[in-house]
Order: sequence, then structure tokens, then C-alpha cells
Amino acid sequence: MIQAIAQLGEPVLKTVAQPVDQFGDALTALLSRMEHTMLAANGVGIAAPQIFVSQRALIIASRPNPRYPDAPSMAPLALINPEIVQLGGEWSSAFEGCLSVPGIRGRVRRRNEVTVRYQDAQGHFQQSQFSGFAARIFLHEYDHLEGRTFLDQIQSSDDLIATSVLEQACSSA
Repeated sequence: MIQAIAQLGEPVLKTVAQPVDQFGDALTALLSRMEHTMLAANGVGIAAPQIFVSQRALIIASRPNPRYPDAPSMAPLALINPEIVQLGGEWSSAFEGCLSVPGIRGRVRRRNEVTVRYQDAQGHFQQSQFSGFAARIFLHEYDHLEGRTFLDQIQSSDDLIATSVLEQACSSA
């Protein structure tokens, strides 16, 4: 089932999400709605607040698509109650978009590696390390759990560009 996506200005996007404390059918249904919504919108990640659910759940699912044609492929991964254990690697800047901020991309500076502790959909604790684009996706979605969007991470309005302008510049390069 595809859900409406919260758009910039919705209070849920500025609220710190609550921990998930119930694992079972309701969480499975939430994760399914999140994944279907993300895939339908050509996203590579989604956080529960983006479908108006203020809970600490996110999915990362890098794959090439019209919004990110050069994205590497990875199976969708649900992370419940994620915590950043360590940030590492080099800093890099790249343009990010967001399903909740349509039509705009922003250059965001992030670390290239992140180690994360989280629970899976059954409540079991896991730890994973992400690097490159997967780390960027995780950190972007994690921001949503903290009540932030990529717009809160940009250094200056000079780092903003219309998606159509960026796509045109990339296609002519």
C-alpha cells in the first residue's frame, strides 16, 4: 500500500521520532508500507516520519533508478531504533534529494563510513557498517528520525539547485 509522503513544513518532519517498542504484525505492516512507498517514488531510502509515523524505523535500499541512475545495488534493509556507533572515513560532499522535499537537491557534506547498531524487524540486535552511497543514505534517513531534513545540513543557499537543472547539467556533461 502506497502512503502519502510528508512534505517540507509538516510538523512530523521536525519532530524527534519515538523508539519502536512493539515488534510484530504492526511493525511488519509499517515496514511494508514504507518500502512500497519508497519504491513507487523511486527513492533509495525512507524513514517512518516521511509517512507520518513518528517512530524510529528506516529503510535503506540503494539501487539505480531515474533519481539516482549511478546508485549501487543493495537489498532493502530495515533498521529499527538505529544508533550511530561510529562515524569514519573521509568527508565528502554530494547532492542529495528527498521524497519530502521534491524538486530541490542540496549539496551535503557527510562522512563516508558509519557503523550502526539497530534492531531488525524481529527485534534482534544487529550491527552493520555502511560506506559510500549507502552511508550517505543511512545518514540522510537517520536525520529524519532526529527531526531534520537535508536542508538542515547544507552550508549555504548556494548549495541548493533545482533537480531539473542538476539533471540537465549532468546529462550534458
